[in-house]
Amino acid sequence: MAEHDQYQYIEVKHNDRTVASAQVTTRGGSGGIARASFRAESGHVPPGHRASLVDAVLDLPEVRRSARLEAAIPLGDTELLHRLQERCLDVSTRPAGGSALLDAGLPGTGACFGTGGSRASGSAAQDLATQPPAGP
Repeated sequence: MAEHDQYQYIEVKHNDRTVASAQVTTRGGSGGIARASFRAESGHVPPGHRASLVDAVLDLPEVRRSARLEAAIPLGDTELLHRLQERCLDVSTRPAGGSALLDAGLPGTGACFGTGGSRASGSAAQDLATQPPAGP
C-alpha cells in the first residue's frame, strides 16, 4: 500500500494575532524525512514565540517518528535557527534567496530533545558527565 503525505499547519498566536506559523509535511511511515516551512510575522514578535513554534513542530508525533528534518526558515531568524540547533543533531544550513534551508538529524528514535536543549545522548552524555572541567 502506498504511503501518503500528511500535511499539518501550526500557528503561534499573541494577543489573537498569528505571529509565527509552520507548514509541516510527513510521510506515513517512521524513519523518513519531515519537511517544514517556518514563517514569522514581520516586525516585533515577542521573544520565545518562534522557539515555541519550533517546539510545537518537533513535538508532533509524525515528526518525532522521522529520522531527518528538512526546513526552510526566514534568512536571519536567529531565534528559529537557535532553537532548531538546540533540538536537533548535525544541523547544516545554506542560504537560498530570502530563506535558509536547514537539514538536520532527529535523535535516536526520532524523539527530539526536550526544552533542556542538551544535544548529547546515550554514551555521549556519559562521556560529557565524566569529563573533568577544563582548567584555567
